[in-house]
This record gives sequence, C-alpha cells and structure tokens, in this order.
Amino acid sequence: MSATTVTLPPVAVRREQPKATAALSAFTTLTGRRLALSARTPRELLVPLLTPVLFALVIAPALASIGPTIPGLDYMSFAAVGTVGLLIPLNCMFSGIGVIIDRENGARRDLLAAPVSRPLIVLANLAVALMITALQVIVLIIAAALRGADLTTSASGIAWFLGAALLLGIAMYGVAETLSNRIPTVEEYTGALPAIAIVPFFFAGSLFPITALPWALTGLARLLPLTHALAVMRYGLLDHNASGLHDIWGMSNATLMAGLSLAVVAAYAGLFSAVALRTFRKSVES
Repeated sequence: MSATTVTLPPVAVRREQPKATAALSAFTTLTGRRLALSARTPRELLVPLLTPVLFALVIAPALASIGPTIPGLDYMSFAAVGTVGLLIPLNCMFSGIGVIIDRENGARRDLLAAPVSRPLIVLANLAVALMITALQVIVLIIAAALRGADLTTSASGIAWFLGAALLLGIAMYGVAETLSNRIPTVEEYTGALPAIAIVPFFFAGSLFPITALPWALTGLARLLPLTHALAVMRYGLLDHNASGLHDIWGMSNATLMAGLSLAVVAAYAGLFSAVALRTFRKSVES
C-alpha cells in the first residue's frame, strides 16, 4: 500500500488589534459620529460663530467707551479676552443637550451594546465640544485683533492662554456631562444652564477686576475656576504685569502665580471629569 499525503490549506489566523489601536479606532469613530450630529450642516457651524464676532466687533468696543479704566490695560482688549470666559462655559454646557437627546432618542443604547470602552463615549463627546469651542475662541480672538484689541503673541503667552482655555473647557464639559446624566429632560437642563454658565461670568473678573467686588464676593471669585482661567489667559495675551493674578494671590512672581492658577483649573478639570465619568457609569448601569 502506498501512503497518500494530504496537504491542508493554511488556516487563516485572525489577529486581534492591540488594545491601544482598537481604543484609538473606537474613539475616532465615536468622535466622528458626535461631530456629524453636532455640525450636520454649514449653518450649525456658522451660526454659533455669530456670537463671538458680535462680542468682539460690537459689545467689547461699546463697553470700552463706558467701561472702567484699568491701569496699564486697554479696556476693549480686557473685555474681549473676558468674553472667552462666557464662550467656553456656554458652548460646553450646550453640548450637554446633545447628550440628553442621544440618551432619550438617539443611539446611546446601541453604543452601550457595542464592544467599546464606555468612558470613550464621554471622551469623544468631550473632544467634539472642545473642537467646536476652540473654533469660536479662535474666531473671537481674530475678530478682536482686527477690531483693534491690543493683544501680544509670544510662544509662552500663547501656551499660557491655550493651557487655561483647554483646562477650563474640560472642567466645564465635566459639569455638562454630569448634569446631562442626572437631569431627566432638556427643559430642566436648559433652566439650570444660565446659573452655571452665565452667572459666574459676572463674578470672575470678566468685565472688571475682582477687587471691585465687595470683599465677600471677591473671596468667592477666588474660588471659581473661571477666575483663575481668565487671569492666566490675560497674563498670556494681554496683562504681562499679571494684575489679575495679583488680585488672586497677592504675590510678586508672575510665573509662579500663573502656574498656581493653572494648577487650580487643572484640579477642577480632573475633579469634574472624574465625577462625570462616575455619573455616566452609574446612569448606564441603572
């Protein structure tokens, strides 16, 4: 008898993607999905840009004509940078409305059933909120500069500004994500939005130094992340004498004060983000 040798075809072995690559792919997909929902038409991108342009071209110059005198600073520039302290909280808080709609009528249940890490859903929403907010802030700064704002642009100054703006955006989106997973309806969420996104604007040194407030409110202002963020942003683009930082810390070393304020905003960003992730996890498990 002769032996017959049978050659089997090679078996295709499916190689799993490394965890980091799979997580990055899922994050990119989730971010693209959220971006498509948040900016489906050019109108949804262009209309939000009207607010920063209005502030830079109309409101800030109008305030400059009647606003207080701030030693060593152009008031229009002071108010224009202060407007960033309104744009970032508002835009990040409005992003929470999309989270509620997605939870009630969108594809959130399908996303939770997909083989992706659940925190990536929150991080993707955060990334889109930061992208849209960054677009508005860039338009505001450019419009303010074209209108005559006296802004300086050094590498270190831009770094201080970007660091403070980014951390403030992360902190405010943490608040938005937390509330959107605890508040049942869009109507209730919208009712709470002004108290969180707008009221602090008037106490954080956006339109006048915090030392112009009564002493108790000045103390309250020093606790707000927005106060620290605005002081660092102005230190980066406008106020190299660091008068806003001095109003908070009372020190003479501007770099040290800026670092301390940036650390405060970073602490708020870390805290609010941790609370947001915890709240999201509890809401999907309940």
